[in-house]
Formats: sequence, C-alpha cells, structure tokens
Amino acid sequence: MNMYAWLDKMFKEHNKPAFPILSYPSVQLMYINVEELVHNSRWQALGMRLIADRYKMPAALGYMDLSVEAEAFGASVLYKPNETPTVTGKLIGSYADAERLAVPEVGAARTGIVVDGMEKSMRLINDRPVFANCIGPFSLAGRLMDVGEIMLQCYSEPETVELVLRKATDFIKKYIQAFKCVGINGVLMAEPLAGILSPELVSKFSSPYVKEIVDELQDRSFIFIYHNCGTFVNRLIPEILATGCKAFHFGDAVNLRHTLELAPKDVLVMGNLSPTTVFNNKFTTEARLATQKLLLECGDFDNFVISSGCDIPARTELECIDAFFDVVQQHYYKRMLVDLIS
Repeated sequence: MNMYAWLDKMFKEHNKPAFPILSYPSVQLMYINVEELVHNSRWQALGMRLIADRYKMPAALGYMDLSVEAEAFGASVLYKPNETPTVTGKLIGSYADAERLAVPEVGAARTGIVVDGMEKSMRLINDRPVFANCIGPFSLAGRLMDVGEIMLQCYSEPETVELVLRKATDFIKKYIQAFKCVGINGVLMAEPLAGILSPELVSKFSSPYVKEIVDELQDRSFIFIYHNCGTFVNRLIPEILATGCKAFHFGDAVNLRHTLELAPKDVLVMGNLSPTTVFNNKFTTEARLATQKLLLECGDFDNFVISSGCDIPARTELECIDAFFDVVQQHYYKRMLVDLIS
C-alpha cells in the first residue's frame, strides 16, 4: 500500500473519521480477558478484525503493550486479567550490567506472538492500513533501568543510559523490520517517558534514536506515528517533530491547537481526548462537550484527526465508544451541510 497516498487522503478528507487508539476493548467482543489476549496471536488478530468491523476508522491498530520489548530483554512482567501487562523491578543497575545486556532476537518472550498476530491480522483486514505498536527507545531503556533511576542517570551516568539506548534501538529496529516483513503498513511508536524530560535531554536521549529508526525504516510503504502522552510534551514539540515521523499522536496534557500551529502542514497531528474522563466515563454530557470542544478548536486544520489521548482501557463500555464516534460523525456532517449552503 502506498502510505504517502493514504496520508494525502487523510489531509484532503472533509469528513475525517475518528482514529482513537482502540484495540483492547475487543476482549469484550470475544469474551476473553486481557491476559488471555496478550498471550494468543489468534485472539489478537480476531480482535483487530472485530474492532475494524464495528468502527469506521481509517486504519486498524495493534495493541499498545509497553512491556513486550522489555520482557524480551529479560525484564519481569506482571499480568492481571483486565489490565495491560506492566514491567516490575529492573535489569540494569550499573554500567557493567549494561555491558552484559544481550540484545534479544525477535521472537523472544512475546515478541513472536505479537508479530504472528499482526501477520494474521493482515489476512483478516484488507480494506485499510494496519499499524503495529512498539515502544520508543528511551521508554524501553527506562523499563530496563527503572523509570526513576534513568532520570537521575541521565545526569550522573549518561554513558550507561547511552549504552542501554544503543541496545534498545538496535532491538527496536529488528522488531519493526519484522513487522515490515509480514506486510504491516506502519507502526505507532510510544515514547511517553521522554515526555517528562527537558528539551535538552530529549535532544540527547530520545529524538536522535527515534530519528535513526525512522530514517532507516520509514518509506512509501511503511510510516511511523509517534505517540507521546507525557506531562511536559508542550515544551518539547520542536524536538519531537525533529524525529521525522509522518504523524504525531499526543495525550490529553497537550494543548493540541498550539501543537497544530507549530507542526508542518504535511504531518498528521492526532489526539487527544482523555481515555478515562471521556471514554471510560459512560460518555456523559461532559464527555460529549469535551469531544465537541476539541473538534471546534482543531477541526479547521486539514492535518488534524481526532483521537483518544492514549489507548482506551479494555473494559470501557462499547456504548461509550459508539457515542464518541456518533458525535464525531455528526460534527463533520453538520460542517458539510454548512459548506454546501455557504
């Protein structure tokens, strides 16, 4: 698939479909739990197809699981029935630990399950692009070194951080290449831990590594969506845009209109309704107003696509998600009618 043409269509689309990070609620359609889902490639592919059937999104998304790559390196992961897996403890406490850290092969731990699930999804979904998910290099390094520790070591032991980043980047390249090899059309790379760094530290420890990955793997048939839902993203927009990704997805802490004003017109900017207060809140009147407010604030930008600010929790009521899509569709329908009579 020509993904540059897909992007061009997204820019020109007047009735832009919503594109939330929506995959885990598929467990409700399959009567399974999250723990079963993340260990079974067939469930993953089927869940993506069921979500694609239910919602008219411009692409299908895999599952945002920021523990997969760390587990492949040997990190311990905690599983719960209805929550996404989380990394516990740390693997690296010193430079010597970083030196001993081996870069795994794709297929280690659950990475093979994820790649297989994405390949299976391509057999079930052929009416839109399919995006895989992966973690960003600094966010992976943080899970290997401990999130709190890495923030300190950026100052006290930068050489240790850089060594872990080198190994994390090398693995992420191989992992994304595996997705390309099975025909996936792009990847959503989540780099949220970089969202709490200063601009100077992002320029040193995150964006160059992301850009290296993007420069090597992004092309006409495969594009990157950069995701960051960190607290301080507003002050990092120039550094984030420097990664060279074709699309950017932001969390609800970001002033999205301001971001759109800074961003080049040839990149998509997506976001950023709260997954908890909007989607996982029975879609109250306040949630409807929040959706309409964001559409009014940002809908005049051709490169804006409304989305959730992060992945929507698995047990979010499907009726709430349905209501969100209805509000978006009604907004663009009304705007189309206004354009016809003006």
